Amino acid sequence: MALILNGDAELWAIVLLSLKVSIFAVLISALIGMPVGAALAVARFPGRRVLIVLMNALMGFPPVVVGLLVYLMLSRSGPLGVLELLYTPTAMIIAQVVLVTPIIAALTRQVVEMLAEEYSEQLRSLGVSRLASVPVLLWDARLALVTALLAGFGRAIAEVGAVIIVGGNINHVTRVMTTTIALETSKGNLALALALGAILIGIAVAVNAMVSTLSLQAEREGLRHA
Repeated sequence: MALILNGDAELWAIVLLSLKVSIFAVLISALIGMPVGAALAVARFPGRRVLIVLMNALMGFPPVVVGLLVYLMLSRSGPLGVLELLYTPTAMIIAQVVLVTPIIAALTRQVVEMLAEEYSEQLRSLGVSRLASVPVLLWDARLALVTALLAGFGRAIAEVGAVIIVGGNINHVTRVMTTTIALETSKGNLALALALGAILIGIAVAVNAMVSTLSLQAEREGLRHA
């Protein structure tokens, strides 16, 4: 714990990179996952059910397989090799986006679908189409959507398998909290591993506390509108 209290530069650089990568990944995932989830909630088209099943299946996709697929895409012989993104923070963000987007999309679909059913009569009486109602439904579900973002962040910040494959765990370049814990534990450097573990646990507790608070607030608002 002395490393935390003394403000160890290496430790906090690792923490900062971890937060930066995960936050960027969650923001990109939100830009993709929320519209997709909302569209699947309100739209009706052939193959919709198949897409929902596929999206739910992707939530449980093994991270190491995601890392391998992203690695193959970004490697020199891959279709995106010319971009030279492998073993960079950008590659780690891409891997996390692939992992987090299905989570945000699935949670968004559940929330928006529930609200669409609840407000179906009002929207129909106002002549609002299904797709036109999406912005209104997303705004009404804002607290639940923030919860979805926090769930996605929790998934991203704790990831190790995919990011170590595409990031390479390079010191001062792609070394994040989870990969450093794995490396330093194998080397016997438990001081740094424990310090990062404590910070990671603290982040997890904070995220869960925010999720619980927002869930309670959403329930209160629901009771108020009922």
